[in-house]
Amino acid sequence: MDFSPPLIPATLLRRYKRFLADCTLADGTEVTAHCANPGSMMGLAEPGSRIWLEPNDDPKKKLKYGWRLVEHGDGHFTGVDTALPNRMLKAALTERRIPEVAAYPDLQAEVRYGEKSRVDFRLSGDGLPPLWLEVKSVTLSRVAGVAEFPDSVTQRGARHMADLAAMARQGDRAVIFYLVQRTDAQEVRLAADIDPTYAQAVSDAVAAGVEVIAYDTRLSPQSVALGRRLPVIL
Repeated sequence: MDFSPPLIPATLLRRYKRFLADCTLADGTEVTAHCANPGSMMGLAEPGSRIWLEPNDDPKKKLKYGWRLVEHGDGHFTGVDTALPNRMLKAALTERRIPEVAAYPDLQAEVRYGEKSRVDFRLSGDGLPPLWLEVKSVTLSRVAGVAEFPDSVTQRGARHMADLAAMARQGDRAVIFYLVQRTDAQEVRLAADIDPTYAQAVSDAVAAGVEVIAYDTRLSPQSVALGRRLPVIL
């Protein structure tokens, strides 16, 4: 997926109210950008960071910039748009480019299941058990080469794991898909110190038959694409 219009560089001044970020453009102009990330963004919102913004001329949008990337000092990037993983994965699933689930020809998004949840994707095909797939965007890294999830306590995430476990117990396939929006990750781990309840929910779900898959992304100011599979250390 190419960024269109092209991203432009900026310097982060501050992120506040979760969805707002004040930035300075290359010519010194100060602007406010929309931050499409409700999470803690631990390690990604330090004032002075070099970031990349997507400009827009949509008259319906109050903010004319959207924050898309953080550039790290070693030339690596992290994506901060939490809506991007679902769009990227939907395209990859539709084109059947993920080998682990490529046998499934049919795809539905945002399907109700469990008591009060919607699964990101439900895959189906003749002669195949239904497949329930939940996507999580991973951006945290506190140790070089290690991507971690979550970056804050997530009761919703624990509920999703319980819902997936219920699907697996009834004989369906259930998958938790960690999409790592970093170019510097070599593996994925659970941040059990941040949310031990979520970590336990994952352990219980895996014991029930839930599959765990992780991929990284190829990120640059020009484009973003699904990358390679990463090992998950539970």
